[in-house]
Order: sequence, then structure tokens, then C-alpha cells
Amino acid sequence: MFATNIFVFLAAALFLVLLALVMVFLAKQHDHAVALAGPLEEVKAVEARVAEKRATLLDLEADLQKRREALAHVAELGAEVDALARKRDDLLTEWNQSQARRDEVQALRAETEAAVTESLAVEGELASKRLELEEVRERLLRAEELVGRIEGLNKERDALEANVTALRDKERELITAQTRLEELRGKSEDLEDSHTELEGKIRAKIAELDELESRITAARVTSDEERSERDRLNAELAAHRLRVGELAPEVQALEARKAFLDDEIRKLQATASGQSPDEGDDPLRELKQAPPVILGLQSLSEHRFESEAAALNSVKHRFEDMGLSYPDRVLRAFHTAMKVNDTTQMAVLAGISGTGKSQLPRQYAAGMGIGFLQVPVQPRWDSPQDLMGFYNYIEGRFRPTDMARALYALDTHNNPDALHDRMLMVLLDEMNLARVEYYFSDFLSRLESRPAKGCEGDATLRKDAEIELEIPKRQTRLFPGYNLLFAGTMNEDESTQSLSDKVVDRANVLRFGAPEKLVAAKAVKPSSAEVKALSRKTWDNWGRNTLKSGELAEINGTIDTMLGLMQELGKPFGHRLGRAIQNYAAVYPEVEGMGNRRHIALADQIEMRLLPKLRGVDVEEKRHQFDQIRSLASQLGDDVLAEAIGISVNDAEATGQFVWKGVKR
Repeated sequence: MFATNIFVFLAAALFLVLLALVMVFLAKQHDHAVALAGPLEEVKAVEARVAEKRATLLDLEADLQKRREALAHVAELGAEVDALARKRDDLLTEWNQSQARRDEVQALRAETEAAVTESLAVEGELASKRLELEEVRERLLRAEELVGRIEGLNKERDALEANVTALRDKERELITAQTRLEELRGKSEDLEDSHTELEGKIRAKIAELDELESRITAARVTSDEERSERDRLNAELAAHRLRVGELAPEVQALEARKAFLDDEIRKLQATASGQSPDEGDDPLRELKQAPPVILGLQSLSEHRFESEAAALNSVKHRFEDMGLSYPDRVLRAFHTAMKVNDTTQMAVLAGISGTGKSQLPRQYAAGMGIGFLQVPVQPRWDSPQDLMGFYNYIEGRFRPTDMARALYALDTHNNPDALHDRMLMVLLDEMNLARVEYYFSDFLSRLESRPAKGCEGDATLRKDAEIELEIPKRQTRLFPGYNLLFAGTMNEDESTQSLSDKVVDRANVLRFGAPEKLVAAKAVKPSSAEVKALSRKTWDNWGRNTLKSGELAEINGTIDTMLGLMQELGKPFGHRLGRAIQNYAAVYPEVEGMGNRRHIALADQIEMRLLPKLRGVDVEEKRHQFDQIRSLASQLGDDVLAEAIGISVNDAEATGQFVWKGVKR
């Protein structure tokens, strides 16, 4: 029994010991878990960063793959560059081997010399072509006569229709009279005879009206037939003109060949007679021949205007005699644009066809007494030679244009026989049919390089402005002086080119807007004024700067405002344009009762110099600046211009880009 109790006691003690050990173990486990809680959280954060770094590593590997692909593309481009280099080497080798082609050219020259024997055949062929051309001209004359007959028939038809209208009015009057007679028939038997007589007259008038209607119907049928004939003749005329255009290059080539053969025959005849073939043959002979416009100026006496206003009135009378109508504001603007030819090289008249752009400079020059030379620009023009002429190596002489001949005739520095104290206007008609930069850019730079007025006599200053003609072994230079005025017209359609910023920056651009309504043509009256020539001295007197210090400060302040607005619009201008605007305002003519002429001049410059430069500006982004330009125009007293600016801005909302459409005055 005692042993049993001892065993039980020992078992209980052992259990308690084990329980104590278990509790101690669990306590240590709890403390260890508490101690590891922080490191475990840190391990999780590290694992998250590791995952992020792995994603970054994947992105870097993808980027690296793209760079490897780019390197492969660069290697392909390198191979292409090597291939192009080899091709260049092949072309250089082919050029070096072109001696055989040069030999062929030499052989062709030998064949050309043998062409002398073909001169008779060529002359015969040329004669046949001339006969054919004469036949075409006769047919053209007959077609023009038919067109005139058609116009006469149309006028006769209009007169007949007017007579019918008048007779119908009379018919209505007679019907009214007949009604009145019927009402009065019962009142007076004596009126019955008169009533019968009136009825007879009515019948006669009705019969006459029927006859007239028949004649009108016949005239309409005839008119329709004539119109059909006219359309047929117009089509035939267009075909003949096309044929003439096709034959023109061939005729020119034959004429050039004939001239060459004539020259060769002349040289052979001179050699046979013991003379030198080139004796008395001046390569500038044609250049020295004055064109008709210069010959006309030489024969005129000097025009002595009482004042500049009187000269402008003379031009207005010229417009009236020619049935033309231009606002006084447009006339003064063009006149001033011509006077500032030392700071602004030309005036450009832009707009749709048929708005009087070409007639304005032509009739202005006639009214002023300035010579006028119209130069029609051709779409094929692509070099200054088209404007000035070229040297014909076959004939051994320079072939000048009328413009080159006129420049030489007025060049008092390089031509001892030049015409003095006269003015000439050159009009480049439809100047944007060809790229202006191709044929006129160099000439425009020469005009810009001219020395200041009064300093033209210095050959050193004049050198950069002189135009050197391409004549072998002979240096010939022309100086376009300030006795020359330049203007140009440009139509705006699908067949024309836009002007470059270089041209716009050096020109006053007058834009002719489309008319709001068509006006009937006015009759042309013969002018009773004697034709005289304006002197260079008088012209220079009109161009003198008469600004006072206060006016100059006001003008410069307005120009600074313009400059700030143009800078905000992304179209700034430099000192050249600033001086040109100042010069325009300085020489603007004074006319009685027109208000502040300086303000008018500055408003003109907004229209002619600033607005054309804003083509393509985003109107939404720069709406505030456009409103400021409108406000400036109003401040200068030109509400019509301000309204036109607003119209152009509103019209540009569809496309978002500004296009100046001109102002109707």
C-alpha cells in the first residue's frame, strides 16, 4: 500500500515536471514567434522589391531586344550607304568615260556646218508654213467678222423685244379704251363710228403685234442658229489657235536656223569679197536698239504739273476717259507705292481675274506721262534669261528682251546715249504663272542692293546692284536705276503659284476683292489731253520726306505697336520693313479734305504689308491679336479696313487658318 502511494506520488510529480517543461517550451516558442514577427515582415517587403526588380529586369531585356533590332537596322542602312557609294563611283567612272559622247557632239557640229546646202529647202518649207499661217489668220478674221455679226443680231433682237414690250403696253391701253367705249355706247350714238374705228385700230395693232411676235420668233431661231454657228466657229478658232501654238516653236526654230544660215552665207560672201566675216558685227546691236516705249518717250515734250494733286487729277480724268472707276484711296495707295521704290522694290496687285488689276498701272502711267512696258510672264519661265534675254552662240550675238533693251536705253551710267530725265514703269503681268523665285529673285535682289538716291554715281556702290549680261569675252552691265518703277499682277486660281515671303516682304500688295455686284461697262471717250512725259526731276521732288519731328515720333510709335503685334502673331519684321512703312507714310500725298494723311498711310501699310504676311496663322489661337489689329485700324480712322479684317477672320474659322481677302472700298 505504501509502495503504491509512492508510485502514485512519483507519477504525479513526474507529470508536474513534464507539464512544467511543456509550459516552459511553449513560452519559449511564443517568445520566439514574437521576436520573429518583425523580421518576417521585412522579408515580405524584400520579396516584393525583388518581384519589382524582376519586372524591371524584364522591361530592360525587352528594351535591350529593341536596341539590338535597331542596331541591326543601322547595319542594313550602312550596307545601303555602301551600295550608294559604289553607285556613285560607277557614275563617276561613266562620266570619265563620256569622251566618246563629246566626240559625237563634235561630229554633230560638223554636220551642222554641212547644213548650208539645205538652206534653199528650208526657205521653201518656211514659205509654205507662212502661207499656211496666213490662211489661218484669214480664217480667224472671218470668224471675228461672224462674231461681230452675231453681236449685231443680238442687239437687233433686244431692240425688237423692247418694241414688243411697248406694243403690249399699248394693247393694254387700247383694251381699256374699248371697255370704256362699250360703257358709253348707250349714252351717245355718235360715238359708235369712233368705236368702230378704234376697233379697227385695235385689230391692226393686234395684227402688227402678231407680226412682230412672228419676227421675234424668227429672229430667235436665227439667233439660235447664229449662236450655234458662233460656237462652231469658236471651237474651230480654238483649234486653229492650238494649231498655231503648236506650229510656233517649229516656226521659231526654222527662223533661228534660217538666221544662222543667213549669217553663214553673209560670212562666206564677206570672205569671198576679201572682207573680215566679223567686220562691223556688234553682239550688242539688238540691245542698243531702243524699244517702242523708249522711242515714244523720246518724242514727247516735258509735262509740267502745277502740283502732285494736279497730276493725280490728270490720272483720274484718264480713268474716266477709259471708262474705268477706281476709288481715290486705291489711286493714292498705288501712287505712293510707286514713289517709295527706293525702300520697297515693287507693287503687286492681287485678286481674281477681271477686277482691273492690269488697267490700273497702265492708265496710271498714261495719265502721269510715264512710259509703260508690259511683260507677260509665261508658265515656262525658269531663269533670269527669260526676263532679260540670252546669248545665241550660233549667231554670236545677244538676243535681248524688250525689258533689257529698255533698261539699257535708260541706264545713264553704262550707256552714253541713254535717255535722261524720263520715267518708265515695267509691269510683270500675271507674274505668278511661273515661280517668281526662278526668274525674278536675282533681279529683285539687285533692286534691293541699289545705293541710296543721289549716290548712284559711285561705281563701287553701284556694282552689287548692276546686272551682268551673259556675253562671252565682253563684260556688259546694266544698272536698274530709280527712273524705273516695277509693278506686278497676280491672279489667284489653280494655274498660278503663291508668292514667297521674299517677294511679299519687298512689295506693297494691293488686293482687289471680288465685286459685290456687276457694273455695266462705261463708254470709252477719246482723251483731249496732250500726251506729255513726266520728268525724273519732278518725280523725285514728289518723293521728298516732309515729316516733322512730332509726326515722325507718332509714326514710329505706331510702327512699334505693329511690330509688337506681329511678334505675338509669330510673323515679326525687321528694320527694312520698318523703314519702308515710315517712308510710305512720309511721302503720302496731301489731298484737300481727306483727313489725317499719316493715319491713312499707316492704315494702308497694315493692309498692304502686314496682313499678306499673316497667311496661315491660326485664328483661334491668335484671336486676341487679330482683334488688336482691327482696333489699331479703327484708331487710324479706317473702319472699312477693320470690318474687312473681321470678315477674313470669321471666314477663316472653317479652316482655322487666316487668309487675307482684301477690302472693298
